[in-house]
Amino acid sequence: MKLFRIHFYLLSLSLGFAFATPYKALAQNDRVKDYNRNGWYMYFGDHKLTSKWGLHTEAQLRRHNWLKDPQQLLLRGGLNYNLTESTMFTLGYGFVETYPYGEFPAADDFVEHRIYEQLQLKGSLARLGLTHRYRLEQRWVQSPVTSAYTYLNRARYMLRATLPLAGPGTDPKELYLTAYDEVFIGFGENVQRNIFDQNRVYVALGYKINEAASLEAGYMNQISQKANGTVFEHNHTLQVGLTYNLDFSK
Repeated sequence: MKLFRIHFYLLSLSLGFAFATPYKALAQNDRVKDYNRNGWYMYFGDHKLTSKWGLHTEAQLRRHNWLKDPQQLLLRGGLNYNLTESTMFTLGYGFVETYPYGEFPAADDFVEHRIYEQLQLKGSLARLGLTHRYRLEQRWVQSPVTSAYTYLNRARYMLRATLPLAGPGTDPKELYLTAYDEVFIGFGENVQRNIFDQNRVYVALGYKINEAASLEAGYMNQISQKANGTVFEHNHTLQVGLTYNLDFSK
């Protein structure tokens, strides 16, 4: 557990240095803030095939003005491999379609294809459950103007904490609180000015329906920097998520 905490502190320090530099450089320029109200309605599932292998399935319907207008459609799948009971590696593919929204909308709809590699570590601190998620993404993003694709790299790190409200653990038919922070860093020759890509802070109330399913509803504050490095979206987002993990190994 001590090694787990030391690892997190060192990573947090390195990420702080990573996106402090672009923020400092941009402080000298004029920034434009775009405030939006969005709603993300999500499904997640990690399904065991054997003791080691499994499948990840995910679908997100993201809406602008809470529910009224389209924002994004995200579909993601992956192949899971359990290195240990608390460590899982995933290799997968994601499809994203983005629609014009906000005060500075894209010229047209555009799509993104991405491949990702992910390492997820689980641990605990007293009654607090902790999850560290590291993700690398190779992204092919379509231009809404020319339809040509640009290749981009991005690294993501998320720390999630879960606190059961009834007992020492999160058991079926019980409530829990959960929160996370996730930072996105762009890198590579095509990153342009948005090395700091975005940050998400989330807090929610969850209910564990049974051993396989849980439901969460909460609020996410998302700060996202556009590719031009000038427009910063401040997105107030309602999130409703269903997690349903099936065990096909039985």
